Amino acid sequence: MSDRQRETLVDESRLIRGSLGRGARLISFLLTWESLLFIIFIGIMVLNSFLSPVFLDPTNLLDASFNFTEKAIIAMPMIFVIICGDIDISVASIIALSSLFMGMAGQVGASTPTLVCIGLGVGLLAGLFNGLLITRLDIPAIAVTIGSMSLFRGIANAVLGDQAYTKYPADFGFLGQGYAIAGVVPFQLVVFLAVALVAAITLNRTVVGRYAYAIGNNKTAAKFTGVPVEDVRLGIFTVTGLMSGLAAVLLTSRIGSTRPNIASGWELDVITTVVLGGVAITGGKGNVLGVIIAIFLLGYMKFGMGVINVPGKVMNIITGVLLVVAILLPRAVDSIRRKALLKRTSS
Repeated sequence: MSDRQRETLVDESRLIRGSLGRGARLISFLLTWESLLFIIFIGIMVLNSFLSPVFLDPTNLLDASFNFTEKAIIAMPMIFVIICGDIDISVASIIALSSLFMGMAGQVGASTPTLVCIGLGVGLLAGLFNGLLITRLDIPAIAVTIGSMSLFRGIANAVLGDQAYTKYPADFGFLGQGYAIAGVVPFQLVVFLAVALVAAITLNRTVVGRYAYAIGNNKTAAKFTGVPVEDVRLGIFTVTGLMSGLAAVLLTSRIGSTRPNIASGWELDVITTVVLGGVAITGGKGNVLGVIIAIFLLGYMKFGMGVINVPGKVMNIITGVLLVVAILLPRAVDSIRRKALLKRTSS
């Protein structure tokens, strides 16, 4: 074999290895949970467009976001909570408590800025209350938030009974019903996107994000490496309460009233969204992008089913199936990856 032939064979083998490497990288990318979610999202959008000719109308799609942006805002800090290996099932009750105090202030003529400050402040204090009990008394997060869920909702029920507060300033309605950006994009959606951007930067580009992953993977090891575990957890629960207060402001503004059953059951919807977005319920794994895709996937799936008059019970069944899939499918994907890696290694 001549030198030229040998060089040609070497070049060809390099090209083959390069193409195989690119193919393997492409397959690996397509098997990521975010990619699979996005493919499912596209499939849902296409299916709904066939089932209803008005589904893909841009105005309808933007207006449909009113139905899920408040939950989406709470989902952002919930990412951090679950990555740390904790859980917070009091978020919907914090909304009820924050809305209660806003309603009480509205009854005596409080202005919109005052109502916003009250809603955010009550949410922050409720989150701080949870965080202090969890971190300073070393009580499991699920036990604390079950108790505070009953406490906060119980206060709302005790004060309101079967009544409702409906006296709010006229300009208060803009926060939950108004439009921004040329008058076509819901203001709530803009707020959510801003919150999501901050969450993504915090998780991926700051020490808080690194601490959260370290705590979720091994809390004891994180302590020994100098991570201020309890302070980080306290801050995360406090911010979760703050974002629940923000959701309370937007939701109360959107529906124009405070009722004792406001946001009832939302805690499960938020946790479902976060887990579906690829955040491991056991902690230590997840990202903001996957959760954002899951938010729009669930939101527009429910919107599409609503357009064709699918009953709410059926929607709940489908959502439950998706949650089970979200828990089981990543394990199957990881198994496929390991088998593919072993096959490439052996060959």
